[in-house]
Amino acid sequence: MEKPVLEDSVLQSAQKVFDVMRPRVSAQDLRRIEDAFWFAARAHDGQKRMSGQPYIVHPVAVAHIVAAELELDTNPVIAAFLHDVVEDTEYTIEDVRSRFGDDVAFLVDAVTKRKKEKYRDTKQVDNFRQILESVHYDIRALLVKLSDRLHNMRTLDSMRPEKQMKIAGETDFFYAPLANRLGLYPVKSELENLSFRYRCSREFAQLEAQLEEDKARTADAVHAFSAKIQSILASRGIRVRMETRYRKPYSIWRNMKEGDVNFAHVDFKHYIRVIYEKPQEPWNEKDLSLYIYSILSGHFQERPGSISNYIDHPKDNGYQGFHVKLLNPSGVWEELHISSERMIRNARLGCIVERNEEWLERFKAVLQDMARHMDDMDFMEGVSSSFYNEDIIAYTPKGRGVILPKGATALDFAYEIHTDIAERAKYARINGKLSPLRTELHRGDCVEIGVDEDVRPQKHWLEFVTTYKAKKHITSYLKHTGGQDFTRCPLCRPLPGDEVIGFKDAQGHITVHSRHCSEAIKLASENGDSIVEMNFEEKPDQLYPAAVRIIAVDRYHLLRDIIDCIVERRGLSMSELRTCTEDQIVSCDIHFNVHSAEELRLTCADIAVIPGVDEIKSLDSN
Repeated sequence: MEKPVLEDSVLQSAQKVFDVMRPRVSAQDLRRIEDAFWFAARAHDGQKRMSGQPYIVHPVAVAHIVAAELELDTNPVIAAFLHDVVEDTEYTIEDVRSRFGDDVAFLVDAVTKRKKEKYRDTKQVDNFRQILESVHYDIRALLVKLSDRLHNMRTLDSMRPEKQMKIAGETDFFYAPLANRLGLYPVKSELENLSFRYRCSREFAQLEAQLEEDKARTADAVHAFSAKIQSILASRGIRVRMETRYRKPYSIWRNMKEGDVNFAHVDFKHYIRVIYEKPQEPWNEKDLSLYIYSILSGHFQERPGSISNYIDHPKDNGYQGFHVKLLNPSGVWEELHISSERMIRNARLGCIVERNEEWLERFKAVLQDMARHMDDMDFMEGVSSSFYNEDIIAYTPKGRGVILPKGATALDFAYEIHTDIAERAKYARINGKLSPLRTELHRGDCVEIGVDEDVRPQKHWLEFVTTYKAKKHITSYLKHTGGQDFTRCPLCRPLPGDEVIGFKDAQGHITVHSRHCSEAIKLASENGDSIVEMNFEEKPDQLYPAAVRIIAVDRYHLLRDIIDCIVERRGLSMSELRTCTEDQIVSCDIHFNVHSAEELRLTCADIAVIPGVDEIKSLDSN
């Protein structure tokens, strides 16, 4: 069959794939890879991407990610070239099988979306089911699909805004956590940031600019500290290379939300890697890591309690390293990651280099557990809460262990124990201390749930539960009692002027969400066709609740000045005020009503310049 005429840029990109694979494969396998490229080029001949480029550009780029970034072998690279052939051209999976064999046909079939007259859930959710089911046979199919998604995200700027939100939502809710679970940290990080960029472009750009300013400000001190470390270790005969890794906007944004702080108060916007070669006998990696730590902590002040030993206890995604925080000569705490070259490579390639039967069986077991404990409509909730979060274990007073996702609360714990207990839950005792049901649990906590026969599930409970089981039971209860009818998402509580998105249900009702609301991301990943572009405008007669926390140095008339700023200067009505003073530091929570996000911002700006005020932050999840 005659080869199609291709642009030089396409041929050059394909040649890069061949060049990467040539040292790793036999001459016969290299010919199979080249044959797959030309087969795909013929199949997609005449097709265009949304950007106007020839479609073959996409399969070539995916093949390059599989070959160069993930370092996979022959058949996954061939499958990457062919991954859209069955879905988008006249060729069938049998055509692929007859030319490239059963293994390639399996990989292509696993990443080909099924066309159905009726979907079990939605088209998107059924596709996620199919992707996860492929792991029962071979992890490589997931890696090809992740490579496909990564290139689509890298080229998302040619899509319409609502399509960008749909794809970004899928990525943030499904593909990025999947990459993390597989130990592919660079892929996970890039997917998260690309999703953030397209979901919330204004906030992303602001954080990106702030990070560049911070990088420029700290560069000289970081360089001097790194050089000093290298010199100290060299004097002991230990050769290392140093890397400074600057955190990305999404990582900073997540830390801001989790710590409830602004950008200026986020610690460790970068970290420094101390990387050594494979130790020589009699040293092993742990011994050498500890030796390096002991040398450096003898020269620099160590921050008490800052050690994290991920060598003996790797993270769930397989990451290893020894972390410690040391004081640099400029008087700033620096986060150091002491790692071997093997650990660094494994952190990049994850399951590809550490894949083994035990790991794969654990991976499958999670999927099977999800299938046993979820009905169809809870699939994506189960994926999020049961599969991709790191786990903790908490205990009942009788010693029964309860496994929960990181971030779970005492109310989540109650629902895991028994629904009847949870629906009457009033308070918790955590390690003997009286605590609200919304209290986040930590590994090893002993939890006792206090009940009251007059208590019933409340709408606001949805704001602080994380497990799909708790959300399902609360939602079901509220539906049956008429308590679930929203026009504004109760989790993120967007305000007019925020970057928002809408979702239309089967009855035509629209719920408005902030664009980085976790529920909106989940909905976009489940049913992107329900997305509606929204223009959430301010109305003079419409007010919305807002809450802020003010941290300040105490002084005479401080509270009067704050109240005056809100009530007199801005003309806003307050509904609640709580204040606490400890060692001359005031913490003040104020609830009031505003017309828009801009009014809230201006009010916060006014409060921020009151003498003595150090920090003001929103108490809403938005």
